[in-house]
Amino acid sequence: MNKSDIIARVYEQLGDILERCEAMESTYADQLEAVHPKQRDSARNLVHYLALRSSDMHALQQNLSTIGLASLDRAERNVMASLTTLRDTLEQLRSGTVNEKPIEIPLREPHAAAQKQAILGDTPDERVVSIMVTLPTEAATQPLLVRDMLMAGMGVARINCGHDDKATWTAMIENTRKASEETGIPCRIVMDLAGPKIRTGPLKPGPKVVHIRPRRDAMGRTVAPRRIRLIPDDTIWQGSKAAVLPVTGECIELASVGDEIRFRDTRGRRRTMEIVVKDDKGLVVECYKGAFIATGTKLRLERELSGEKLKYRVGELPAKEQPILLRPGDTLLLDKDPIPGQPAVEDADGDVIEPAHISCRQPEVFDLVSPGERILLNDGKISGVIDSVDDTSLAMTVIKAKPTGSRLRGDRGINFPDSDIRLPPLTATDKDNLGFVVEHADAVSQSFIKRPRDVIQLQTALSEMNADDVGLIIKIETKKGFKNLPKLLLTAMRRYPIGVMIARGDLAVEAGWERLAELQEEILWLCEAARVPVIWATQVLERTTKTGQPSRAEISDAALSQRADCVMLNKGPHVLAAIQMLDDILRRMQGHRYKNTLRMRKLKFAEE
Repeated sequence: MNKSDIIARVYEQLGDILERCEAMESTYADQLEAVHPKQRDSARNLVHYLALRSSDMHALQQNLSTIGLASLDRAERNVMASLTTLRDTLEQLRSGTVNEKPIEIPLREPHAAAQKQAILGDTPDERVVSIMVTLPTEAATQPLLVRDMLMAGMGVARINCGHDDKATWTAMIENTRKASEETGIPCRIVMDLAGPKIRTGPLKPGPKVVHIRPRRDAMGRTVAPRRIRLIPDDTIWQGSKAAVLPVTGECIELASVGDEIRFRDTRGRRRTMEIVVKDDKGLVVECYKGAFIATGTKLRLERELSGEKLKYRVGELPAKEQPILLRPGDTLLLDKDPIPGQPAVEDADGDVIEPAHISCRQPEVFDLVSPGERILLNDGKISGVIDSVDDTSLAMTVIKAKPTGSRLRGDRGINFPDSDIRLPPLTATDKDNLGFVVEHADAVSQSFIKRPRDVIQLQTALSEMNADDVGLIIKIETKKGFKNLPKLLLTAMRRYPIGVMIARGDLAVEAGWERLAELQEEILWLCEAARVPVIWATQVLERTTKTGQPSRAEISDAALSQRADCVMLNKGPHVLAAIQMLDDILRRMQGHRYKNTLRMRKLKFAEE
């Protein structure tokens, strides 16, 4: 096929696409009419993009490349302008009146930039991507931490309504607003409604015991004692994860540094603890041998100076949770009633008498699932198949788990990727929290959106509260939500401003980790066509946030996140280092790429 034939073929293909755009606009006429006036042009562009991508574009792209014209791989920003400009160029080429020239489409539509600023706020110089950070509980009591987060690069503070309470949220917001005012750094506040997250119920309390472990070397020899804090049994300890034993106030009052406390542990083994510190909080003792100490363990204080031997007992210890250990082939029962879960019961030969069981906090889902469908637990770390469902429980066979066993605890997520789960998008708790959110936040984030009516329910609630100025962020974290994304976008666009969060954790669990990269690409394309800002969320720089040391993989992931409008970091002990690192990565990558467009900056093979 010669060049003239290719030009004619491409011209015909473009005509077909333009006809599809008109037809698609007619199909979505009612939805387009319902969107907010500020969203109308963007909604129409989304519909045009759906028409453009409704068929395979591979042959057209190849033909455009053959005749030296710009392809349509960046047409999502302004579909109709891209198509008509390309068609006009082809007409001129056919008449021989002009030379070939590239299509020039604006780098960023004003509508998109305005909506991003409206919901996510301003960004610092040399960085157009916002950084959102989930505030830890400490943000309520440590205003300097919030100030440091702003100085490091945070521009959006996220409060997860699934944790803490209104008093804590109030303190977080006050500290954020005050820090923003003092530093002059703008910061938006987004509050995230928990939604109908399906979770496991509580486990049966285990023994009230503390395991004392001294530090040992590779040969098993003790190299350092274990330190234990003894506190009065009428106080509440709010320190670190150090071992803590409650005892009577008299024991602490009469003890001195150098005294010894002797006892027999739960196994009957003799152990000794030496008192090394006495302060206003209690005692610090050292133990050179391993021991199990339970509530009520007898203690004998031997006073060095007087030689007295006084008897006391260990006070009430917290119950030690016993997670359920599941291996491939095991049976697990999910109970409808809130029965505390417990591991399987085995006989002397190791045969299972009673299978492990744990309750489900949303038992109404049992009416929406069927045998043969998959079930995923604990972010997909454990998966299986539903065997049966009856009036009292759901039985599943574990298919995937560690060979040595995977641990399942209470309050862990449950996913049913093959089932059509239809739970109300706003729980009773969400509705109660919404009034607080409307009063204090700049935007509200809605979890587990699946259908347009889920969005409409929240929009209606916001309208009834006269909260037209509160932004709306819809989270895409289910297969159903991804499949319905075009409809969800058009429904959400009835308000202004709006945004989309790619909640990659649950989305990957439901759709499969191997599909996550593909899904997030399509979400980015559709949101770019709708000119709706996108938040790239879940496990960004996760290792850095938790340990302070990044992995190579998460650095690459953070660099890719520059294609979104905002990147979310979760809380962790090293969150300040993670914010600074993400800020640096985003600034560097911005010089090379804007969304899916390469800037072709001069390469720096070596820097002095």
